[in-house]
Amino acid sequence: MSLTQLKTRAQLGIHAPEVRVEVHISNGLPAFTVVGLPETAVREARDRVRSAILNSGFEFPARRITVNLAPADLPKEGGRYDLPIALGILSASEQIETSGLADKVCFGELALSGECCRIEGLLPALIASKKARQGAIIPGQNRTEAMLLQDLPIQLATSLAEICSSLNGGKALPVLDPMLPQHRPEPTMDLAEVYGQYRAKRALEIAAAGGHHMLMMGPPGTGKSMLAQRLNSILPLMNEDEAMSSASIRSVCQLPVNPDNWLERPFQTPHHTVSGIALVGGGRNPKPGEISLAHNGVLFLDEFAEFNRAAIEVLREPLETGRIHISRAS
Repeated sequence: MSLTQLKTRAQLGIHAPEVRVEVHISNGLPAFTVVGLPETAVREARDRVRSAILNSGFEFPARRITVNLAPADLPKEGGRYDLPIALGILSASEQIETSGLADKVCFGELALSGECCRIEGLLPALIASKKARQGAIIPGQNRTEAMLLQDLPIQLATSLAEICSSLNGGKALPVLDPMLPQHRPEPTMDLAEVYGQYRAKRALEIAAAGGHHMLMMGPPGTGKSMLAQRLNSILPLMNEDEAMSSASIRSVCQLPVNPDNWLERPFQTPHHTVSGIALVGGGRNPKPGEISLAHNGVLFLDEFAEFNRAAIEVLREPLETGRIHISRAS
């Protein structure tokens, strides 16, 4: 058939709305058009996909190819659309059979050789796929963070040729085994190592038990930073929902997620020269800031008096409401 539809997911903060990748091949002068509000990296997929298809041993159709990423009003960015676009072209040109992808979503950036490369911000997409009861095909290089998901059939792919072989009745793609460590790693810094300071330690215990904000004041060298750095050692491990939420934020920020200590609560210590945007998040392509990275954990602002006024002022609403809300004019 000359029309194929596959599914993937976009990245919108820590949310991952579903995107339909529609590929239509028609008669006419050879052309390759991508529509649906694609940004630069998505438009450049045309060259990556063409080379990946040819280097995987398939023919690239010398016809008019139109790729629609729906919904059209949702911005699409990144290389995650390469794989579903390539599979859609091969299916529409009747070189592979994609009926096995009806209940699956596909992610992956393609190298010119056809290799499936790692993508960023995958974890929120997998969480959304799990809620929608969809399977997933992901690059093998994303194995580590994908191991955190249970009850979600995830297949690993190393190349476009491997996926196509599987869809055409060849060897099935390997299925990822989830791994959720239940042990607690030994803390590198323990509050029990601090001798004396009984009133300060008691205050830390109360703050940890009730989830309270805490301001520590005193002359230099009295152990304020030492005590604060050991607060994590008396906090309980996160439950799975909390850990998944924190891991999703790290994934969106392109930070590694370690399955061995993913239940440990975050501990963020921004430098006193940090800007307000770096604290609350934002930018041209909005990303979470230090406050969001400390979600479910501890945000430690050492030498607080040295922070600039603008950075201190942006803390006001997050401290009062417990939420981060960024408004943009465009």
